[in-house]
Amino acid sequence: MKTNKSTEILAWRRRAVVALALAALWQPAVFAETGSGARGPADVDGQRIIDADDEPGNWMSTGRTYDEQRYSPLDDIDTDNVDELGLAWQYKLDVDRGVEATPIVVDGVMYTTGAYSIVYAFDAASGELLWKHDPKVDRTKAASFCCGVINRGVAVWKGKVFLGTLDGRMVAIDAASGKEVWSVDTIIDHDRGYGITGAPRIVKNKVIIGNSGAEFGVRGYITAYDTETGDQAWRFFTVPGDPAKPQENEALEMAVKTWHGDAWVEQGGGGTAWDSMAYDPELNLLYVGVGNGSMWNYKARSDAKGDNLFLSSIVAINPDNGEYVWHYQTTPGDAWDYTATQHMILADLEIDGEQRQVIMQAPKNGFFYVLDRKTGKVISAEKYAPVNWAKKVDLETGRPVFTDHAKYWEQDGPVVVQPGFWGGHDWQPMSYNPNTGLVYIPKHYFEVTYEDVRDPEWTPQKGFYQLGTSAAAMSDDAEEMQSWADRWTGGLLAWDPVKQEKVWEVPHKTIFNGGTLSTAGNLVFEGTADGRVVAYRATDGEKLWESPANSGVMAAPVTYTAGGEQYVTFMVGWGGAFSTFAGGQSKNAGVRPYAEVLTFKIGGDEKLAEPNFQPLAKPEPPKQTASTADIEDGKALMNGHCSQCHGMNAASGGVTPDLRRLSAETHKQFAAIVMGARLNNGMPSYAGVLDPEEIDKIHAYIIKRGNDLLDEEYSGN
Repeated sequence: MKTNKSTEILAWRRRAVVALALAALWQPAVFAETGSGARGPADVDGQRIIDADDEPGNWMSTGRTYDEQRYSPLDDIDTDNVDELGLAWQYKLDVDRGVEATPIVVDGVMYTTGAYSIVYAFDAASGELLWKHDPKVDRTKAASFCCGVINRGVAVWKGKVFLGTLDGRMVAIDAASGKEVWSVDTIIDHDRGYGITGAPRIVKNKVIIGNSGAEFGVRGYITAYDTETGDQAWRFFTVPGDPAKPQENEALEMAVKTWHGDAWVEQGGGGTAWDSMAYDPELNLLYVGVGNGSMWNYKARSDAKGDNLFLSSIVAINPDNGEYVWHYQTTPGDAWDYTATQHMILADLEIDGEQRQVIMQAPKNGFFYVLDRKTGKVISAEKYAPVNWAKKVDLETGRPVFTDHAKYWEQDGPVVVQPGFWGGHDWQPMSYNPNTGLVYIPKHYFEVTYEDVRDPEWTPQKGFYQLGTSAAAMSDDAEEMQSWADRWTGGLLAWDPVKQEKVWEVPHKTIFNGGTLSTAGNLVFEGTADGRVVAYRATDGEKLWESPANSGVMAAPVTYTAGGEQYVTFMVGWGGAFSTFAGGQSKNAGVRPYAEVLTFKIGGDEKLAEPNFQPLAKPEPPKQTASTADIEDGKALMNGHCSQCHGMNAASGGVTPDLRRLSAETHKQFAAIVMGARLNNGMPSYAGVLDPEEIDKIHAYIIKRGNDLLDEEYSGN
């Protein structure tokens, strides 16, 4: 297309207007409230994070500080006035799926994420959107990643925002414009189900990220990249490679001796570092939480022999070069998905009259651990949740004393294990308040059955978990499913890490409630799975304030100051592993997905905008023509390929379409949809994965489940 001079001048003027508008938008961010003078956006470095208490109005790293205490020294909001909190601003996010991010707030600007790794920058006082960055994750591949299309947030450093995307990229974004600066692919094998769901951490100009996907047959690792260039600085594998080949370092030469047989090599081993990290600048140690094995079944994975390092471990690494320093394994030979990826906190505690530098964790396995963070030696470990897989932790050896009951690979038939695979505590962050000396844990009461699969099959193209065990709640019976759901409850637990005992607990109606924030105002803030945001008195757990949230809240809140006022922000949105995979069992939460940012302050008078939810559709299944055997085969195929999005036994939690409620027209199109007819809507294609006969069997099972639902909910109509 030809242009003349007047057209070029007009285009230049338009660009100038846009530039001036952007400058105006950033005006609040240019002048930091810290008194340190003018700063550019996201002007954060290591010393500033170390000195975070000197500017408590910011939240500059995912745990606020490198020690990950998630404690704020702010006290303008306290027990006397917290009941005056009102909504200051709200923002509706683009995708109504699970929201798990911890926002970062620096000099009046908030950076956070929603589903599909979309990044948002807001004016922290007004909620005005400054920019949005969509990394264009391929939505047709959602079924290839574990546990929902979620993201737990960003990191900021020297004018850049760093994002790990669901499809495994590390992206550096210009904090002023929201434009990509560089992007690197972190994935070592795209034929496996690698992804990223965790928030990066940054230490000494290195942005550090792990990967998810252990249930999809991957080999875990964590990688550091140069923040300026994206060049890889180091990579530490968290499980060894093929024992027939040289290992990458001496630590893995040690670890490979703890694995047996050869099945785990093809299975990948697992051990992904998908979430938690902490850093001690004085000791110069980076602490990394490592996940479960692939397969879960210890016998199928490693002949029921060996510790299988570094599964379910805390590993201390030198962040300068990625070299191993020490490890502590919470669950040797893990067979129950007892990850040690749960939030870790560094603190200095007086124990037996001695000041100790400790690292604390409440991993899935139900024990609360206090370790010496210089050496990794266990100081104490006690049960914070119901546990029957181990009697205790032997403090001399540091090892759990296993019970025979939980060794399902040695049993005939299913066994009930406590905790189950979502643990006594999952990824939702806990917090530590140095004034009360208590840790505030989003606790689960959660038990499931495990049963040995005698001839488990690992197939790289299979769309779901490679477990080697039949896990809980596989029945189609509505009453049985409800009985499981009623047993899966939660609570906010205040735990004394020195005495290793409960101080107080507030019960919740289900699991998967939000992470916690504690403050110098003697407050603990938490969102709930049943759609509330709440403040409690930190010393005794008395509820002091509550507000509706429109949807389930899983993420941890943050607090900050802007314009001289203290704010509290909750990221809201039901989704993730529990509400998708558990499906019907998650319905006790009583919420539907609705993704938003809610920010409160004293005297806030914004009215909460309520969602316009459509009524649930009545099932319209066609006549059942399949045999009982084909329906049973269809159930196994459905749970193997579809349940990670549509729920176990086709009972959705409402985050994605409930296959029991399909319309008559959708039933007619069922095979075409499975083969890719709705790729543009995010439904992946199973062409080349499922053959026509298998698709027909899955459809037969969906028809059965539609009729089941008609009997359950509409038989009186």
